[in-house]
Amino acid sequence: MDAAVNLASGKGHKDENFPVASWLLKREHRAPVMSFYRFARAADDIADHADAAPEEKLRQLRAMRAGLDGASGGAPQALALRETLSARGLGDQHARDLLDAFEQDVTVRRYPNWDALIGYCRLSAMPVGRFVLDVHGEDRATWRANDALCAALQVINHLQDCGKDYRALGRVYLPEDMMAAAGARVEELSAPAASPALRSVIVACAELTQGLLAHSARFASTIRDRRLAAEVAAIQRLAESLTERLLSRDPLSERVHHPKWQAALIGAGAALRQLARHRA
Repeated sequence: MDAAVNLASGKGHKDENFPVASWLLKREHRAPVMSFYRFARAADDIADHADAAPEEKLRQLRAMRAGLDGASGGAPQALALRETLSARGLGDQHARDLLDAFEQDVTVRRYPNWDALIGYCRLSAMPVGRFVLDVHGEDRATWRANDALCAALQVINHLQDCGKDYRALGRVYLPEDMMAAAGARVEELSAPAASPALRSVIVACAELTQGLLAHSARFASTIRDRRLAAEVAAIQRLAESLTERLLSRDPLSERVHHPKWQAALIGAGAALRQLARHRA
């Protein structure tokens, strides 16, 4: 297999909008979660590289898949994850679903409606939470709430970065039917501020995201592992807060992301409340 062009972004787990394998998780669970994260980060960097040709991206994503297969020349992050999965007795379907999503990122730049966007989230976001639940041995009955929360996190990221995604990658996650109904054009995503029409689409998507978060509101309380429950509670509250900000702030002209100190306070408060409930 040809040597891969380095497409790494340099981004790490501490740069993400939501906690990844935080100190809340038990030590024995953090290692496999981080292995999965490094795999996902590498594949995401490939798919989102602004300058690499689509053919090169797809070639490198095939190398990620080859690593899951244990093939010689497979991507090192995938080979490492394969070893982790084997040691823990876990399957690789969640990782393969992610690769499907990243390949879709290379070939698909528009989504006709909300259902299509959620279909993408089934590959790009839901498997991440499902993997973490599997690592902890949680009941798969928790998957429904997990899927709602993970889809919400994905949409929040899309809404926060809608201008950057369009300018850098020509990629638009705002549903086409909602854009058309509002009279908004994708070219408006390159403007310094959102037009009233575009703003209405962003708000409508944020409101739909609130619906997803309503479905995941009790997710943390269904998790047996108290430390994982605390992390999920923190993520849920951060997602709720970011969605509230998207309802009142224009991501093209205003900061939506929390400053790190504020995110830490919001997350810690939610985590401590959940830990207290588990002790009660």
